[in-house]
Formats: sequence, C-alpha cells, structure tokens
Amino acid sequence: MINGEINMKVNIAGVEFKNPVMVGSGTFGSGMEYSEFVDLNRLGAVVTKGVANIPWPGNPTPRVVETCGGMLNAIGLQNPGIDTFIERDLEFLKDYDTRVIVNVCGKTVEDYLEVVERLSDKAVDMLEINVSCPNVKEGAIAFGQKADALYDITDKIKKVAAQPVIMKLSPNVTDITEMAKAAEAAGADAVSLINTLTAMKIDIHKRTFALANKTGGLSGPAIKPVAVRMVYQVAQSVRIPVIGMGGIANAEDALEFIMAGASAVAVGAMNFHDPYTTLKVIDGIKEYMEKYGINDINELTGCVG
Repeated sequence: MINGEINMKVNIAGVEFKNPVMVGSGTFGSGMEYSEFVDLNRLGAVVTKGVANIPWPGNPTPRVVETCGGMLNAIGLQNPGIDTFIERDLEFLKDYDTRVIVNVCGKTVEDYLEVVERLSDKAVDMLEINVSCPNVKEGAIAFGQKADALYDITDKIKKVAAQPVIMKLSPNVTDITEMAKAAEAAGADAVSLINTLTAMKIDIHKRTFALANKTGGLSGPAIKPVAVRMVYQVAQSVRIPVIGMGGIANAEDALEFIMAGASAVAVGAMNFHDPYTTLKVIDGIKEYMEKYGINDINELTGCVG
C-alpha cells in the first residue's frame, strides 16, 4: 500500500494513470455529454472519438441496431475534423485532471500523419491509432488486417509522433498475435484490443438489412469471451503493454482482462446502457482488492499467465 492506500496507479509507456479504467473510443465522445453523469477526474483516461484530418460525414442511416447481448454500429467514424476537435474537444478536456488519449483515423497513411503532427504540441498524453479504417490505396482493406500494412503505418507514425503510440488492433484477422508482433516490431509503445467484430443483422419483417451499411461492428457483453482470449494471447506474445476492451460491463469483467494480461481496460458499449459504468468498475476493482488483501493493482496483471 502507498500511504495506507491501495495503489491503483498503472504506468503505460512512461505515462502514469491514476487507475486502469478508461473509456472506449467512440462511446464517450470527448466526455462533454457524459460529464453531467461521470466525474471525469476519477477516470484513468478519456479516450476521444476518432478524429481525422478533415470532417467525415459517416455512413447513411440506420447505422445503429441492438442485438442479443450487444449492439451493431456502422457509424463510419463520423467526426468534425482535427480543427474543430482541437478548438472544442481538447479545450474542454484541459480543465480535467485525467489523462487524454486521442484516437486517430484516416484513409491513407498521409491522413494519419497529418493528424499526428497537428497534435504534437497539444495537451495530449497518448495517441491511439485506429487501424480498422479502410485503406483506400489498398482496395479498402483495413490497415489492421495485413501485418505488413500495420508495420508500415506504425513505423511512419512513430517517426513523427510526439506522444507514445497505442495501436488499436482489429479482431477481424486470422492471427491477432501476428498483428500485435508487427506493431511491436515497428515501435508501437502499446496495443489496445479488441475493436469491434464484423457482424450483421437482418430485419425479417422488412426483409432487409437492419443497417444501411449491411454489416457493422459488434460490441457489448456478447464479445467479451473472445476479447479476453485475444488479450491473453497478445499479452503472451509481446512485451509492450496491452489495453483490454470488449464487452466490459462491471468490475468482474475488467478484472478478467487484467488477469489475462491487460495493464488497463476500456469500457465501451456499456456507456450507452449505463453512463455510470466506468465509476462502478473503478469502485468494484478497489472493493475486490480490499476483499482479497491486494495492495497493488499491478500484482493482478497477467496473474493467470
């Protein structure tokens, strides 16, 4: 214990977080809407919605639909672009005592690099790179679905980034460890996983696809067992820190990820169901540590390995 208190601090790539609980990109905005429910100062970090070099309108509607144990989304990374993001979102977050991780998206390597360079002198603690974006130069195959493409974009981003870089891995691959190793080899400071699983829902009454995009990303409790398995595999395969996410609804879920090897966790879809979820997870982890006499959260990381 530190000064008689349980230690919930974690360190990822030299950045210290007051606790291991953050929010999943795209599920929390930049915290503005949620700040009336959640004390952002209590979070380990706010991970922003993905931001591109120019505004993206996103996909046509309908683009969100509920499923058993989760939800599908095909938002298409709608965002206001880096200029508005800096003026509005970062300006808002500077008043809070929490780490800020900016999620970056793009359609070409150059798009990513432009955003990364624009953020180099801003109050941002880490960058999370969304490699599930369609690579327009590769026939819309996501950057995160080919190891050589992932290595290339990671390497180029690391050469210009002023902040530590987290590569957010897609689960829609044959071997998640191959992708994690490629990111590590290219210099990534950490990896986060999993992003959503590609899925589909059909409206049998209208006899059509429930989403205008036909397919969407599945998130929520339904994907948690898959996510825990992948986090475990990656934590066993690389030496850089792992941030785990995918269906976390309570402290027990979060602890599964931590014991599987995650240094921190992110709460995503459950923010829509219960905006207080992050705070309940933080309190629940502390209660678990008190119950079992665990002094330091880091003692639990990878403890089942």
